[in-house]
Amino acid sequence: MSDRLSAEFLLVAYQQGYFPMADPETGEILFFSPDPRAIIPLDAVHISRSLRQTLRKQLYEIRINTAFEAVMRECANRPNTWISPEMIALYTELHHMGYAHSVESWYQGQLVGGLYGVALGGAFFGESMFSRMPDASKVAFVALIERLRERGFVLLDAQYSNPHTQRLGAIEIPRSEFLARLRAAVRLHCRFAD
Repeated sequence: MSDRLSAEFLLVAYQQGYFPMADPETGEILFFSPDPRAIIPLDAVHISRSLRQTLRKQLYEIRINTAFEAVMRECANRPNTWISPEMIALYTELHHMGYAHSVESWYQGQLVGGLYGVALGGAFFGESMFSRMPDASKVAFVALIERLRERGFVLLDAQYSNPHTQRLGAIEIPRSEFLARLRAAVRLHCRFAD
């Protein structure tokens, strides 16, 4: 791991509205602060009818922080990924420090879906999700939303808008507005995990 990048450095970057992504070709970690910025309003999350049906079936057991590194590795397990081995090491360190968290969907004792992100104050920065069974990542996402609401979080960062995040309720706001919301959110004392 390079001297410049540390878990502490990542936390400072997040507080200033930046997030890292590794170049898929070189592995170099670059930082981004897009304008506009995508967020998912916690009171306007879209849950499709088919997802509601899946939730009613209670197919998946939801666990928090029981397989953080495995979730990251599953998220990185695709042909073109910005989640490099260095990123996995950095976020695993953030996880041990109590800042990075995973929400996991389990089926018959197997990890089949989930997501991970970083919590700072009342802000949660969603990083990536994966699914190995129908709706497994979406069920984890709904569990994330419920947890954020219950614990007083006010900002869910989705970084970039794309068809997937839009289906979940993402909207775009100017970076200046995002930074103002971020400054207010990080002052809050919210606990993602006990």
